[in-house]
Amino acid sequence: MYKPNDLILRTTTSLIAFILLGFSIYLLLAGHNAPGGGFVGGLMTSAAVVLMYMAYGTTVMEKVLPLNYRLLIPGGLLLAVGTGVGAFVFGQPFLSHTYGYFHFPVLGELELATAMLFDIGVYFTVLGVTISIILSIANDH
Repeated sequence: MYKPNDLILRTTTSLIAFILLGFSIYLLLAGHNAPGGGFVGGLMTSAAVVLMYMAYGTTVMEKVLPLNYRLLIPGGLLLAVGTGVGAFVFGQPFLSHTYGYFHFPVLGELELATAMLFDIGVYFTVLGVTISIILSIANDH
């Protein structure tokens, strides 16, 4: 029986996935003020997760990340649409966003924007859709 030598793939995957995840979080957080956002961040996270699935296999990844990616889709959509509809509560047009500065005890003063909530919803939706599609294609025998 032939056992593939995937030591190099697994070793480099740890480093590359860490870099991809870090960059995807940066893109998500910078998205409402600069290029990036939930869509690109979700795609980058999906790339990292797919790379880990390729390197470690389905059984290991289901133990490490026991997520049902299909549940991320309605949760993300609900959050994204909820931020858009939330503008109606304040008499503003759909998808009108606002921001404010808030003081937190440990972190100090931070800017919080409703656009960030929208981006997080898009992030979870894209992550759920992408991983669900790729895993369904991979598991199709």
